[in-house]
Amino acid sequence: MIIKLIPQRRDDELVVSKRGDVLTINGESFDFRELPEGAALPSSAVDCGFLLGEITRLNGDLIITLLLPCGADATDSANFPSDIVNPPDGNVSLPK
Repeated sequence: MIIKLIPQRRDDELVVSKRGDVLTINGESFDFRELPEGAALPSSAVDCGFLLGEITRLNGDLIITLLLPCGADATDSANFPSDIVNPPDGNVSLPK
């Protein structure tokens, strides 16, 4: 799994966990296990305001883009985030 982050100046909270290809975003689960290789699913097909762009599977990796809320005191790692590549199952550590 590759999670791309797009920072946006907002004060709301984003909490993400994963188990395989199932993401839980702010308490709501989204199951992407059935997305086949080479397929792309528009984020508009998923009712989650934090998912942006297309959700794709390439070379076996699920690739998603999440909006990352950044407060006024956000660090450089939050304002200029790196991709999160192959996070372990459990809570996903997001930059603050």
